[in-house]
Amino acid sequence: MSLSEPLPAPGLMSRLPLIGPISRAVGRDIDLIFYLLVIALTVLVLAIKTWGIMVLTLTALALVPVMFIIFVWITWP
Repeated sequence: MSLSEPLPAPGLMSRLPLIGPISRAVGRDIDLIFYLLVIALTVLVLAIKTWGIMVLTLTALALVPVMFIIFVWITWP
């Protein structure tokens, strides 16, 4: 019998290439999520300066499935 127990298998979120390291870092430091929000907002502003108002339309279109999942999640019994 060993002194240490085996680590649990990593979940789906920690195995994804881009999201995994970010989710582990947020688990260690909660302030990181605010830095990521500032970075995302900065990228959106720079994209609007480069390509115009069309970027807001594409961003809203990309967020439709996310909002659908959030609505289902908050209304789940």
